[in-house]
Amino acid sequence: MSTNIIKSVFIVIILAWVSALHAQPSADAGKTVFRNYCASCHATNMKTKSTGPALGGMEERWADYPLEDLYGWIRNSQGMIASGHPLANALWDEYKPVIMTPFPNLTDDDIASILLYINQQYTKVPDQPSAGGTNAGGVVSSGGADYTWLYLVLFGVLAVLALILMKIIGGLDNIIAAKEGLEYEEVPLFKKIFTKRVISFITFGLIVLGGYMTVTRAINLGRQQEYAPQQPIKFSHETHAGVNQIDCQFCHDGARRSRHSVIPAANTCMKCHEAIKVGSTYGTAELSKIYASIGYNPNSGKYIEGYNEMEEKDIKAIFTEWIAQNYLETSGLNALDRKGEKLVRNQWDGIVSSLKNDQKDKIQGPIEWIRIHALPDHVYFNHAQHVSVGKIACQDCHGKVEQMAVVKQHAPLSMGWCVSCHRKTEVKFEGNEYYASFKAYHDQLSEGKKSKVTVEDIGGLECQKCHY
Repeated sequence: MSTNIIKSVFIVIILAWVSALHAQPSADAGKTVFRNYCASCHATNMKTKSTGPALGGMEERWADYPLEDLYGWIRNSQGMIASGHPLANALWDEYKPVIMTPFPNLTDDDIASILLYINQQYTKVPDQPSAGGTNAGGVVSSGGADYTWLYLVLFGVLAVLALILMKIIGGLDNIIAAKEGLEYEEVPLFKKIFTKRVISFITFGLIVLGGYMTVTRAINLGRQQEYAPQQPIKFSHETHAGVNQIDCQFCHDGARRSRHSVIPAANTCMKCHEAIKVGSTYGTAELSKIYASIGYNPNSGKYIEGYNEMEEKDIKAIFTEWIAQNYLETSGLNALDRKGEKLVRNQWDGIVSSLKNDQKDKIQGPIEWIRIHALPDHVYFNHAQHVSVGKIACQDCHGKVEQMAVVKQHAPLSMGWCVSCHRKTEVKFEGNEYYASFKAYHDQLSEGKKSKVTVEDIGGLECQKCHY
């Protein structure tokens, strides 16, 4: 009897432990899910219409219906429309023929997290629990409240309760033994807890828990969403693509014609920076690194002959002169002061540290940029297929790069993310000779039998397309 009770208590404790480790719905989790599934069709400010409706206030619009209806709409909108749901059909009438991609794999926690993130962005409230605890839709309205502490307290309470029950059971066993004239032998607490059955159950529970944690965490192995390394040169896409509106393919010209978008060579930079020699943000500090790597003398406006064989002290003389001259021109001084001397010294040290490393022992040579976006070796991806044929905008995968002073990886680049995109992305047939061979689909579109053709329809989910 006592063993069964102890085992039951330990079962409850293990379950509480697992629950404490299980992630709760949160706005942070919702941000990731939103980016992976929703951001390509819905505005991120939650207030303006895009391909789909503005999502802010969505729960209020669904408040007259059960919460399950809203969850069902998010998972399978066409199923809700087919069932005759009035609000689902009203939304369809407004936005058809654009079909919302079904997401049957989204869990209740995923959807709750999305709703929390939407509310947070829509109202711009901090990520803290609200006074009411829940919103109109019945979803916990904390912007990412963490209930782990509550489960830990529960775990502690249950552990204390288990010890009390053991003590009570020991007392009852003592009373029964006394009534039957038997001598009662007190079993040490350690032996009561760690019986063979209990140890077997704990071992099983740890194996299950370990397997669960391993699988869930292994999914993210190797992914680096939000990765934003410090580059050898502080190149601002915000300045170039945003303020000056330079097209992405002017620098990354490989994106339209090859598998790789290519990292621009220094001669691409020189198309502009033979004329623009002082940067708007960093002055001479960063542009001098480009000049030093390629062998361009900004003092004379000419490339240096025999630059690859030049000694570092001679290179230093050229660029410290350039930095000092620019400082004198901007400061109005006739001779360098302490501030100017320090600036020249620091900028030269920056050139050396950015262009030299353990594998590259001289300043001359290519700039070694740090790669940000990297797919596994077993995945095939072709930029030209997406950019030139599919007409996909760079921002769809890389985010609003024109707003990034430091570039980061916007998307997870996971297989699920790619598959989701292929399921909902419409193939642009009109005026695109690449798709002329798909006669059946052209006929179906012209006859009104099909409203659109997705990448999935033309084989975009076939394994060998990416894993040849």
